Amino acid sequence: MKTRDENYSRVLKNISLFGGVQGVILIVGLVRNKLIALILGAGGMGFNALLTSVQTFASQVTNLGISFGAVPRLSELYEEGSEEQLSFYIQVIRLWSLMAALLGMAFCVIVSPLMNDLTFTWGNHTLHYAALAFSVALLAVSFGETAILKATRRLRSLANIQVVTVVVSLVLSLPLYFYLRHSGVLPAIVLTTLVSLSVTIAYSYRYYPLKLQFTRRHISAGWPMISLGLAYVLAAAIGSAAELIVRSFLNVEGGLNNVGLYNATYVIVFTYGGIVFSALDSDYYPRLSGVSKDVGQTNETVNKQMEVSLLLLSPMLVFLLMFLPVLIPLMLSHEFLPMVGMAQVAVLAMYFKVQTMPVAYISLARRRSRAYLFLETSYFIVLVLSVVVSFRLWGLWGTGVAIVFAHIVEYVIVIGFAYWKYAYRLTLPIGCYAGVQLAIGLAAYAVSRYAEGWVYWTAEAALVVASTAYSVYVLHQKTRLWEALRRKFLKAD
Repeated sequence: MKTRDENYSRVLKNISLFGGVQGVILIVGLVRNKLIALILGAGGMGFNALLTSVQTFASQVTNLGISFGAVPRLSELYEEGSEEQLSFYIQVIRLWSLMAALLGMAFCVIVSPLMNDLTFTWGNHTLHYAALAFSVALLAVSFGETAILKATRRLRSLANIQVVTVVVSLVLSLPLYFYLRHSGVLPAIVLTTLVSLSVTIAYSYRYYPLKLQFTRRHISAGWPMISLGLAYVLAAAIGSAAELIVRSFLNVEGGLNNVGLYNATYVIVFTYGGIVFSALDSDYYPRLSGVSKDVGQTNETVNKQMEVSLLLLSPMLVFLLMFLPVLIPLMLSHEFLPMVGMAQVAVLAMYFKVQTMPVAYISLARRRSRAYLFLETSYFIVLVLSVVVSFRLWGLWGTGVAIVFAHIVEYVIVIGFAYWKYAYRLTLPIGCYAGVQLAIGLAAYAVSRYAEGWVYWTAEAALVVASTAYSVYVLHQKTRLWEALRRKFLKAD
């Protein structure tokens, strides 16, 4: 029982660490989006979204999966305590990161004319896309250093890097938006990636100084890492391509403003949920990999992560549903009010995403690259088709419906596949927790659609309290956290 409580507490602690970081990032991001909205408007945010989508797509196509493929082997060497082999493998990662950077630059330059033709019906933006080569190269090097920190358990350093990067990037980017307007979007993107790399290597080089001693042995030693990361690269690339297709479709069918509204919805809803998801890569994935050969321990690890994530996120989603009509004009501007309905329905997708993600990581932990690629591709195909159909039927609100539908389909496929292939079993308590919280979320959405005035605020507030009380009650039963806090408080007295 004590071990079980400690495991729950560990999950809660690490989610709290990176959740706190994501909270800071969320606040800074909201300030940034608010200022961009005021300075550039929805069209400027749409232009920024298109460039960022292409940057992400190019990065994920060419980064060779180093940020994922390097972690398992380097983590093993770190646990073994072999300094010589650890140092060698870090050099392997850095060499391959440099090659990925060069590949990314070449890719951006080559595909820039095609990206211009696909995403714009006016003007020539080829040079904008070609100039993204610099940021893609910087990202490739940064990903390699992040993998080193992640595998060697430098979790607090990773947290500090994220906070410093977003704050410094905001301070340096705002003058570009203010003085250059739309022309400042591209320089701001490049500057942000430069800041990210600078902060990352400042931490990474402090622990593991740079040594430029590359040989053919370093190249050959990197092939298993690249092979492992290939499926991750393809899945991420397909995801980026899908988002690019969605944004391009919305731009062609509805105009750049619709792209800005869709992107703002995506940022608010999914970045908000990222407060809970942020610990998956840094903490959960290494733990799951360590027990991946044991079915019982795998199920226990997955279910613990799912329980804590679901119970923490659910009250936040009801709170978000309640305050979206206030938060959107406050965080952005009144120009973005048409996205309220789309954002409110899209929030419901997070109830399924929070249950799907921990299970989807089983394929990664077991090195089943083709299975992971199949699952990810299925989701993105459903998303693109759903957006195309729903937008034409119901406009912007329909894109929110499409997002929810895609996540429901993903949930069914991922859980079903894991049940069949990995003997994964969803526990009855999780089903109860999810059922209760989803019912509260649906009630909150119904209130947001049909109630007004004091009825709206009273009903939504009651649902926030109900969701929070339920999560607190369950977490209190599962962890020793409250006991520890009480002892600390009594000791202080």
